[in-house]
Formats: sequence, C-alpha cells, structure tokens
Amino acid sequence: MTSEGPEDWFPWLSLVEWWYNSTYHSAIQTTPYEALYGQPTSQHLPYLAGSPKVNSVDRSLQQREATRQLLKYHLKTCPRPYETLCNNRRSERSFKVRDWVYLKLQPYRQHSLRRVRNQKLSSKFYGQFLIKAKVGDVAYALQLPLGSKIHPTFHVSRLKRHVGYQPVTATLPPIGPEGMLLKEPS
Repeated sequence: MTSEGPEDWFPWLSLVEWWYNSTYHSAIQTTPYEALYGQPTSQHLPYLAGSPKVNSVDRSLQQREATRQLLKYHLKTCPRPYETLCNNRRSERSFKVRDWVYLKLQPYRQHSLRRVRNQKLSSKFYGQFLIKAKVGDVAYALQLPLGSKIHPTFHVSRLKRHVGYQPVTATLPPIGPEGMLLKEPS
C-alpha cells in the first residue's frame, strides 16, 4: 500500500485507527471501542457516489472509499506469504505421558556445565527426562532430577524425542541462591 503512494499515508491514518478500534481482539474478548464506550461500533456503509451536494465532499468521499477498498485488498492478500514463511520451519510435535525426551536449554547454554573455550560447541540438549504430564495443548511437565531449580514445565519446542541411545549431559545447569545461573559449576 505505501509503495503505491509513499507520501499519501497520513490522511488515511484515521481509517487505520478506526479499523483497529472496531476489530475484535481475543485478549479482551471484544473490540477496544466497545470496551471503552460500552456499545458496539457503527458499521461502515459503502459510499454511494453523488449523494452529497458539494462536489469537493463527493470527490473526497469517493477517494476515501477507493482507498478503503485498496486497503481491504492488501489486508486480505498480505498475510498469506508471511503465514507460509512462518510455517516453513514449524513442525507438529506431540508426546505421550511416560515418553523420554531431551530438553533444549539454549538460553542457559552460555554458562555451561563444562569449561570449554567455545561455548557454541557445547551441548544444547540435556536429558533424558520422563514426561510426567501434559499441561495444556503445547506444554509438558518433566520429571527433573531432585534439587533442580528450574520449573518443570516446558513448551513442546524445547523438547526432542529420545530415540535409541545418545549420550547427553544428564545434569542441569547449576543455579545460585538468587535464582540466577552460575557462571562456573560449584
């Protein structure tokens, strides 16, 4: 839309604001307009050419309706490429209770259990851990070792199914008294 008229976006900002405030938001279970004013928004009726008596008003409303149609077209076509791009690397994973999995702790990898010169070559996965329960649609509770100070519930993207035998670090990174990861093992 902005590539067709890069200098013409500002007059249409009010339409974008109206669209945002009159669109249903799942987080608040209503539209922002209805949440603020307590009544539903008025529906936008398409403009009928020639209804105002003043020519400049008629031209302005025709131009606004043409831009609204163009915005509507771009909003319908835009998400498709992004959706496929986003879903390319996504994989559907599901586990059963009592399955064995490896746990990916990449954010905690900077302070690994081992002293190595190159941290990026250290292990990403810890485990094998037993799945105790399924929590929601995409989270699982693991049976972690006693004394581990990490919450036992993890998103499915952090888990990898255990297949066969693969030696991996079985202990989790140490955590200090403040709840932060220790830079060196104690």
